[in-house]
Amino acid sequence: MLEYKKEISLVLLRDTLRIRMIESRLAELYAEYEMRCPTHFSLGQEAVAVGVCHHLKKQELITSAHRSHAHYLAKGGSLKKMVAELYGKKTGCATGKGGSMHLIDLDAGFLGAVPIVGSTIPIGVGASFSAYLQGENKLSVIFFGDAATETGAFYESLNFAAIHKLPVVMICENNLYSVMSPLSVRRPEGIKLSNIPQGFGVQSFHADGSDLEEIYQTAGQAIEYARSGKGPVFVEYINYRWLEHCGPLSDTHLGFRTEEDVINGKKKDPVRNYKDKLLKAGILTDSEFSKWEKEIAEEIQEAISFAKESPFPEKEQLLEHLFAA
Repeated sequence: MLEYKKEISLVLLRDTLRIRMIESRLAELYAEYEMRCPTHFSLGQEAVAVGVCHHLKKQELITSAHRSHAHYLAKGGSLKKMVAELYGKKTGCATGKGGSMHLIDLDAGFLGAVPIVGSTIPIGVGASFSAYLQGENKLSVIFFGDAATETGAFYESLNFAAIHKLPVVMICENNLYSVMSPLSVRRPEGIKLSNIPQGFGVQSFHADGSDLEEIYQTAGQAIEYARSGKGPVFVEYINYRWLEHCGPLSDTHLGFRTEEDVINGKKKDPVRNYKDKLLKAGILTDSEFSKWEKEIAEEIQEAISFAKESPFPEKEQLLEHLFAA
């Protein structure tokens, strides 16, 4: 238990619950067919975003990939603007032209999300190098999945960050599958992803991505290491995504994992398990948790109403923002 900062324990749980409830509601609404963009949900993986981003300053940067909702929200992105973006509305964070996989909020330090696997790794390293060339020491945190470690961009970026000792933290959310391909068909047996960066002289950590306290503490160590000028850090968090790779449904009918697999994976539920832990420790009460649920549900409904009532972009905007001025 985070005895020295019990208030942090409550914030971590509430923020994770908030993302869980937001994504659960969006998954329900997806069936209405009003959200037309491909959407990748992070149900089951929310704790990593919260545990990492809780350490970050507003001006510090993060980048994400196709499964970006949790990172965007944890870094302080606007819920209203995010939901509006999923609905393709002008009030969205990318003016309705990006969708779920292209969220952005520079005011919150969310540099952006790009769906091409591994592509945001050099972008995040480049942002840090840009700051370095301007005499700044600005932390850059890059979120990506396990499949991104199989791209050339990952190795080139890792090497470049190590050479220049850039303050970069690479967060690998290893949810064990690349779409439907398990690690066992993509890596030799016994390979631990967190060992790979060590070949470049890069400090690495390996932790349970469903344990909020372990995530928070490991992320704190990694971020402090990078901020201190010692160079980049790689952190592998083991997660389990509950839904299909892309979309709001279960994927057990596809045959690559069984209902039993999913049931066992959900046993490591970061929200339920940490809630039970805080209740047992007397730090949280059931009534307080219920109050959170009510407040968050109201916030979500307000964001959905905002999105549905917002206008679509005018067709004249289609060719705007294609090139930098």
